[in-house]
Amino acid sequence: MSSTGSPILFTDRLILRVPEAQDFDAFAAMCADTETMEFIGGAMERSQSWRLFCALVGAWQVTGWSMFSVIERDTSRWVGRIGPWTPEGWPGNEIGWGLAKEFAGKGYALEAAKASMDYAVDILGWEDVMHTIHPDNIGSIRLAERLGATNRGPTQLPVPLQDYRVDNWGQSAADWRARRQSV
Repeated sequence: MSSTGSPILFTDRLILRVPEAQDFDAFAAMCADTETMEFIGGAMERSQSWRLFCALVGAWQVTGWSMFSVIERDTSRWVGRIGPWTPEGWPGNEIGWGLAKEFAGKGYALEAAKASMDYAVDILGWEDVMHTIHPDNIGSIRLAERLGATNRGPTQLPVPLQDYRVDNWGQSAADWRARRQSV
């Protein structure tokens, strides 16, 4: 826990903490990247990124959880955002992810997603965890499979995202507990 009572998670190479104002420039740069954002809402202007960033930060105040800022321990660079995400009308309790392009392929998404899964199951008490993934998002599908999730079929996001094609990849907390040591 931080001095403010906010959770801080540590992995071998990463720190997962509540987003801070200093994270916004890197967050906005990630959100502006067309390739990175292809399956997670599309590239955004800086002003749109600001609203999403504030929604993530605000969710911490309203619900007590939201996505973490992921920080590289060795360099203190902002890597991405990963963690619990359950906005109003969402089809379930999700662990979502998005990393800046320069950090892709280093195993950071798996490392941070595992810590987030443990947090959701062990601290938040979630009995089920899902990931909403576009059927063409092969990278996220592979990550979900590595976490042990299975494709439960199409699901629908709330307005204004109701037209996005996504599948519900998920698993029970019991399934996660049984396999997490081998992930």
